[in-house]
Amino acid sequence: QVQVVESGGGLVQPGGSLRLSCAVSGGSIYWYPLAWYRQAPGKQRELVATSSSGGVANYADSVKGRFTIYRDDAKNTLDLQMSSLKPEDTAAYYCSFNFEFEGQGTQVTVSS
Repeated sequence: QVQVVESGGGLVQPGGSLRLSCAVSGGSIYWYPLAWYRQAPGKQRELVATSSSGGVANYADSVKGRFTIYRDDAKNTLDLQMSSLKPEDTAAYYCSFNFEFEGQGTQVTVSS
């Protein structure tokens, strides 16, 4: 059974950095796309970044140049390095495996 677990969220000041981790178990990520989504209260769910099975990354315009995803097929993980964080990045962040399985999410709060 596939399980997706996100970790690494927390409280960070504006301008700071945070690294989220996504661990997938019960199946190899090698052939599949992965993604990070986020959802803030009262806002639509937003696709933040994707990683194709070949490792090609794409980012939402709102995070381009600030966020970077790191995919490790050997470890079955997808990390999201977030820098220059803004209050509007505050949200629950979710990792998706093959756009089918997701974890419970990890909360990121950007506030002074």
